[in-house]
Amino acid sequence: MASIPVYNRGGSELERIEVDPTEIAPRISKQLLHDVVVMYQANRRQGSRRTKSRSEVKGSTKKMYRQKGTGNARAGSRRTNIRRGGGQAFALRPRDYSYRLPRKAVQLATRMAVASRIAGEEVLLIDELSFSEPKTREMAAVLKAVQCEGQTLLLATDGYDPNAYKSARNIPGVQILPVSDINALEVLRPKRVLMTRAAWESFCSKAKSAAKPATTEPAGDEPASTEAN
Repeated sequence: MASIPVYNRGGSELERIEVDPTEIAPRISKQLLHDVVVMYQANRRQGSRRTKSRSEVKGSTKKMYRQKGTGNARAGSRRTNIRRGGGQAFALRPRDYSYRLPRKAVQLATRMAVASRIAGEEVLLIDELSFSEPKTREMAAVLKAVQCEGQTLLLATDGYDPNAYKSARNIPGVQILPVSDINALEVLRPKRVLMTRAAWESFCSKAKSAAKPATTEPAGDEPASTEAN
């Protein structure tokens, strides 16, 4: 069991919630977490790099000098890749690096990431986080009160709150997302995770329902009797 502290906006601890990480994810698979994080990083690659081959660089295709009698190594076009200004062998071309893992594996990795952060006591909750208007100073004061100032932080809210988003977007190292949009990469990258109470309840309800083993009823007719008449 692990305990998650719940704070108010002033930094006072209201209570501690006892959580069993196995209820969110039965086990932690480092291989699955690695695969999913690599997938998200690969999907962010632009893949727009390009270099010129021998046929695309500027230069004559005429043989530079005669084959024999000069004392030098034989040479052909000055566009060859072994000469300065020549084309590149196996020239790079734009490509798409993105791919997708199975949806259930990605969702399971998100729950594993949160469960690992809970086990490491790196998750904390805040009772309420709403602003009447965007105020970066107020958001920074809240983060300082809950002892998250100067740290990389994932801030998860129950839904998209424009005022909260605009208040946190200019704070270095702080990423704010709706709890429905968090993933394994966003959870594992920062040092700590801060959730609102509503976001935590929403995440737990979905995680526990997804972690429950599926119950299957036996299918088919009753076995035939083997008794002799």
